[in-house]
Amino acid sequence: MTRIVIVSARVGAGHDGAAYALAERLGHHDVEVLDFLDLLPRSLGRRLCDLYHRQLEVAPRSWDWTLRALNTAGPARLAARAATLACDRLRTVLGDGPDLAISTYPLATHALGALRARSTLTAPLAVYLTDPSVHRLCVSSIADLHLAPNQDAGAQALAWGARQVDVAAPLVRTRFRPATSAERSRARQEFALPPTGRLALVVAGSWGVGQVAETACDVAASGAAVPVVVCGRNTALRDQLLADGYPHVFGWVEDMASLMHAVDAVVQNAGGLTTSEALAAGLPVVTYRCLPGHGRANAVVLDRIGVVPWIRSAGDLATVLAAARPPAFAALPAGDPVPLLEKLLEVA
Repeated sequence: MTRIVIVSARVGAGHDGAAYALAERLGHHDVEVLDFLDLLPRSLGRRLCDLYHRQLEVAPRSWDWTLRALNTAGPARLAARAATLACDRLRTVLGDGPDLAISTYPLATHALGALRARSTLTAPLAVYLTDPSVHRLCVSSIADLHLAPNQDAGAQALAWGARQVDVAAPLVRTRFRPATSAERSRARQEFALPPTGRLALVVAGSWGVGQVAETACDVAASGAAVPVVVCGRNTALRDQLLADGYPHVFGWVEDMASLMHAVDAVVQNAGGLTTSEALAAGLPVVTYRCLPGHGRANAVVLDRIGVVPWIRSAGDLATVLAAARPPAFAALPAGDPVPLLEKLLEVA
């Protein structure tokens, strides 16, 4: 059986979400998903993840500055070189080598690229770009293929030096699909939500970072929808919102697909995995009070290509939430990424 290795990272949930969605679709092959952070020496991976998490919580604007610095040649080269710290363990885990290597995380891309450059990895290397916007560090000129979730991202990847770019539908698990009326009713009952009335799902990634409380307040004040807030692993935020009197507040939700079946719209701040899942579920999505850095960059692209509007004021948010449910989003690409990846196996 063909062996495929996907290297992701537990930085938020977007990279892992794409990796496991891809593994699900490639299930007829022998697929293994690795965590790049576990391949770094000692406790460096955990410390790197904790630092990023803390940065978004305490000084989110500094993440904007960090990304801007890494978008220049010198710092990007240093970051790519630092990624090679994972190469020793990665080489060991790969063993005799896979038939195809795929990265869903930028630093993993450069570690795999370094092994390709040394001929330690001889299999084709593909990169799945998880965000609507593409940072310089997400692209490697060594990779055989970059898969982009929209045409704009594909153009950005080519501009950063990608050799070949194909555009395919954003990767989400198959359970994210539009709900039937019966599924909608069951979902509302399952999550103890009102059986009638408009509900707006407020999400802020797996870590629940950003101006989540302010967003919930603005949704409630709009009078157009009742906020249903998911705080992810941010238990302090969940406890705060419950204490403030919001009745529909959740921490980590295992079955987000069912929760999305219960709501009428999604208000998000990062433009990552949850946005793709909501669009796949047929829900209207807006960006509001977006995170600095990748959140702002994704908001710009999603708004420009007409998929997710970037809402800048509470008044505009109320108007959008009160609007009739829009039709399906024709701006999203529909191509399946799996045949594009399997072509690499044919030429390997």
